[in-house]
Amino acid sequence: MTIQKKKVDSLKALPAKPLVTMSNALTRAGHGLSLAEKRIVAMAISKLDSRTIPKGAQGVPVTKINAADYAETFDVDKNTAYDQLRSGAKHLYARSITFYEPAFKRDGRSIEPTLVQMRWVGSVKYHMGQGWVELHWWPQLMTHLVGLTKHFTSYQLQQASALRSQYSWKLLELLSRFKSTGVAEYTIEDFGVSMGASPKQMLNFSNVRRRIIEPAIKELCEKDGWVIEWEPVKAGRKVRAVRFKFSRDPQQRLPI
Repeated sequence: MTIQKKKVDSLKALPAKPLVTMSNALTRAGHGLSLAEKRIVAMAISKLDSRTIPKGAQGVPVTKINAADYAETFDVDKNTAYDQLRSGAKHLYARSITFYEPAFKRDGRSIEPTLVQMRWVGSVKYHMGQGWVELHWWPQLMTHLVGLTKHFTSYQLQQASALRSQYSWKLLELLSRFKSTGVAEYTIEDFGVSMGASPKQMLNFSNVRRRIIEPAIKELCEKDGWVIEWEPVKAGRKVRAVRFKFSRDPQQRLPI
């Protein structure tokens, strides 16, 4: 009895794996982040409690990440961690998030979707001597990160930690949104915005397939244990959407 109780207590004491949780709207949005910036943002999001709204100065939290934790999370050496934190802090303030609000009708006529842009952070601090980054979140972004009870996407930070492409990471988020069904479909326009595809890439779907979809799927299957099938959905000769069918590989013991 005593041995069993100790085992149960030991299991209870295990720390929860950090989760990256954001609204579905933010999941679908174009983020425009480099890999280093994506790592910083995701790690910072994993430190927030998505279920509660923070109190204090206008309910906007400040999140700090140090080089040691960054190096351990993403399996890089300290020098790389310092370099990526410094680079990420330098450029993160200028990055914006792109939303397209859904179109409505007025007088029986469709209205074009509204383009909305906001920042990730109001300010970023990087301490050269100590190697830490401090993010002061953009106030309007908080409704997409905290106080979430429905319409959100969540995945373990550990799932993305081995990825070396922002496209792979973004696809992980887009698929995780539909992990309960294992089927995800996005219009080609939504997919291009979400993945941060360039206007030049979007001119020819073969560029999107060769440079974005296929490499991202390959890395997710090899490094995070996914089984993914995909197909373009066409209207005539034109690709109008992309559809993914996916699951986690039961042969690999990776977090779900």
